Amino acid sequence: MKIENEPILRTKSTAQREQIFHGLGVSPGIVIGPAYVVERGAVSVPEYMVPVSRVTAELARFAQAVSKSVAQLGALKQRVHSQEGAASEDLEGLLEAHMRMLTGSRLIRGVDARITEHRINAEAAVQAVTTEFMDQYSAIADSYLAGRIHDISDVANRLIRNLNKVEVHSFTNLPRGSIIVADDITPADTALMEPRRIGGIVSALGGAQSHTAIMARSLGLPASLAVAGIVSAAGTGRTLILDGGEGRVIADPTAETIAHFTELRMQYRKKRRQLYRQRKLPAITRNGIDITLQANVELPLELEAAKANGAQGIGLLRTEFMFMNRETLPDEDEQFETLATFVTGMAGQPVTIRTLDIGGDKVSNVLRRYLESQNLPDSGTSDNPALGLRAIRLGLKCRPLLDTQLAAILRVARLGPVRILLPMIMSVSEVHQMRAAINQARNKIATRGAPTPSPLPPLGAMIEVPAAALIGESLAKEVDFFSIGTNDLTQYTLAIDRGNEQVADLYDPTHPAVLRLIELTVKAAQQAGIDVNICGEMAGDERCVPYLLGLGIRDLSMSAGSLSRVKRCIRALDDTAYRQASNIFTPPAGAEIKT
Repeated sequence: MKIENEPILRTKSTAQREQIFHGLGVSPGIVIGPAYVVERGAVSVPEYMVPVSRVTAELARFAQAVSKSVAQLGALKQRVHSQEGAASEDLEGLLEAHMRMLTGSRLIRGVDARITEHRINAEAAVQAVTTEFMDQYSAIADSYLAGRIHDISDVANRLIRNLNKVEVHSFTNLPRGSIIVADDITPADTALMEPRRIGGIVSALGGAQSHTAIMARSLGLPASLAVAGIVSAAGTGRTLILDGGEGRVIADPTAETIAHFTELRMQYRKKRRQLYRQRKLPAITRNGIDITLQANVELPLELEAAKANGAQGIGLLRTEFMFMNRETLPDEDEQFETLATFVTGMAGQPVTIRTLDIGGDKVSNVLRRYLESQNLPDSGTSDNPALGLRAIRLGLKCRPLLDTQLAAILRVARLGPVRILLPMIMSVSEVHQMRAAINQARNKIATRGAPTPSPLPPLGAMIEVPAAALIGESLAKEVDFFSIGTNDLTQYTLAIDRGNEQVADLYDPTHPAVLRLIELTVKAAQQAGIDVNICGEMAGDERCVPYLLGLGIRDLSMSAGSLSRVKRCIRALDDTAYRQASNIFTPPAGAEIKT
């Protein structure tokens, strides 16, 4: 991120006054208002030894801090419950998750054990256990799951503040339209904000997949995160312009700049009203082609956003979150209960459950220990970990892990329409092995006298490695549907690591080679008479939609926040526009959308 001391409008009058900051735009919208700087100060974490005679008292002090934290979160939850809308439900879910972390959880047990065994004070014990958890989450090669470290940090900071008897900050009596500026903003902070009073959020920390970003989008608050230097530069009462789409923050704007962004804000609001009116309309092109739009989800709290944005099902349910931040692997019953939340929540709409897709260079600690117990080498030691033991390869190597998950999926399939999706498939043999595993799981359930779904859920293959696309005709005869994961397909096809800033600019899902593989996959599916969809980030990118429709894709799955925008794009397209875009060997610089 960078800080500039130059104006957007290059005039002499602005050059001396404005400061422009750039961050990560995570929630679109433009707001002009006074800054309200939250100055928390660092959380003090003293560390000292506790005499044996005082261990019991220290445990009691920690228990008191836990009780106070639970009470605070409960009060916040009650306040949020009185509000209306999907955003309040999301916030309730977040606060409930924080409360669960304070009730007999691994965090609480770990702190108790540290105090007892290491005889250190409660604040130091909280910090030590939290650091261990955060290291585990930071090691996960998934930006969304890695973002969960903010939840752990939020709960830990609350505990430490209560141990130190520091009052929790409150957002009350702020001028209407205030822009909150802080080093970090927690979900609990967000719960205290009234969207009708708060104009937007700016923080020095955070990422696009953090809960702060999620809640800002849910509340409709413009937000820019990871804005370096903003806290020290902005003072309470100082006029700011926040462009949450571009991640731009302007301090002390001139009248000219304010006028410019006032016009941009009016244009944005007009487009937003138009977009809102289309939310319940069908996704049909101008020449009558019906497109199915589904949501990619990961956590139960995302269900409401998916339904509110008109998702016609869950096209990709990631299951990795069930295996994180744990001492033991989730058993069949726990996985069933979690998956049931999604299936019943979608009320008869299809839910596509992807089997565990984790491994490579980073795995959670509990899975690493499991691999060791199975006498399997740590795949992180591989020269090419992204090509190692992950996804379906991991499942077939560790059958107890796979069998438990398959049993849970088969049980939940009796509650609604479920499909099973296999990640990183590269051969017909893998599909055969998975079908055999599913049949064995069904038989095992039946021997317990429990009912099983009849027929079995449709089985699909993710097309995310070039080998799978190239043998699409053979795979299509063995599965019931294809789901194209364009993120990995692009990465493996172009030999580009998206996370490497030196080559990230070369990552291009519309590269002719990638589009050719998508075309081969679609043709193989059409010849076999099976469904095919896109569940990678490409599906939610309006610039890519004409290409995908031109290649024959009629089912797109994306993050809930992208559904309305993509629907608007689809309704503006006609066959001329997307047929032009389907020329993958000479793709246009920007596929024209005819309106």
